[in-house]
Amino acid sequence: MKTSFNELVNSRRLNDRMDALGLDALVARSGANFTYLAGFAYPGTLARHVDLPDSPRAVFLLWPRHGEPRIIVNTIAEGLARRDSWVETFDLYEGYVERPVERLCTAIEDAGLSGAVVGFERNYISAADADVLAARLPRMRMRDSTAMMEDVRAVKMPGEIALLRQGADILDDAFLEVFPTARPGMRERDLHAALVAACLARGCEFVHGILNSSRNTVSYAGESDFAFEAGDAIRTDYVAYRKGYPGHQSRCAVIGQPTAEQRRDYRTIRDIYLASLDMCRPGVASGDIYRQIVERFEAAGLTYASMLAGHSVGCWWHQQEPVISRGNSRRLESGMVIAMEPHINHWHIQDMILVTGDGPELLSGKFPTDEIFACG
Repeated sequence: MKTSFNELVNSRRLNDRMDALGLDALVARSGANFTYLAGFAYPGTLARHVDLPDSPRAVFLLWPRHGEPRIIVNTIAEGLARRDSWVETFDLYEGYVERPVERLCTAIEDAGLSGAVVGFERNYISAADADVLAARLPRMRMRDSTAMMEDVRAVKMPGEIALLRQGADILDDAFLEVFPTARPGMRERDLHAALVAACLARGCEFVHGILNSSRNTVSYAGESDFAFEAGDAIRTDYVAYRKGYPGHQSRCAVIGQPTAEQRRDYRTIRDIYLASLDMCRPGVASGDIYRQIVERFEAAGLTYASMLAGHSVGCWWHQQEPVISRGNSRRLESGMVIAMEPHINHWHIQDMILVTGDGPELLSGKFPTDEIFACG
């Protein structure tokens, strides 16, 4: 069943930002913008072709300010787009025979936009494709629409919030199912595989994340044969995508019963984490939230060295602007969804919240975080 355009796309904000930038049209190439404007997410191998700027099977979405949008797509990826997208016009090319950007140029000409002002994501259009566009369409004026689209996507629509809740519930249910099975001798990869499987079984299209023992200090090296022992703390940081929108949480657990020291350390981080959620209010600058978090850690006798303390989430890629980082002047707005994660070492708690004028609203609340989860 197709999701309604008006449920997911902030069309008023999109039109306002296009008018402010003087755009007659824009081209979506990145996974985030293509998914946002096309209304569906490619899975598996097709997803990699969306991610790779030099793909011989790239897809584009041409979005006029006035008129019908159209998807430029190869024949292999056509069927899913026709089934799930609200876009109804397709320009087909033959992968590995015709260059995708050449077909995009033809689509721009067919739409009467060869002399128009068109927005492109300059951080996602390759130099080779840009050369073709300039040679084929010398009268077209290209503008960078990257920041504009980040701004459009930042404030969520009701349908987006509903999908984010679904993803969050699926991920928390997976944690609640899998954590009790953790035992001494179980490998990191076994627990990771069980979490991924639990998310997929509940309806996610793809899942990624990290999971490691507190004794394994290389946390982003991939889940390994490292075996848990009694007393190990478990660090997690997972993303589970439901119809292209992520549930994104981090949960803590201990193999067996936590020690008094572990409980004390966890509560220190938890209290700072809870305070950070309350800072997320309309009008507050992202950098100010980061600074206050650093100060709270200092007051607790700890040094916060992470490059970020949270970030917005959205379709396709979970880490989007605004990022809660040092010096970021971007201010939060009502309707933004922020994943807050101020953490040190393996005490990594993370939740998604909706920014509202009445205070933050928790989207991912099925897993209790007041105390450490005891496995086994």
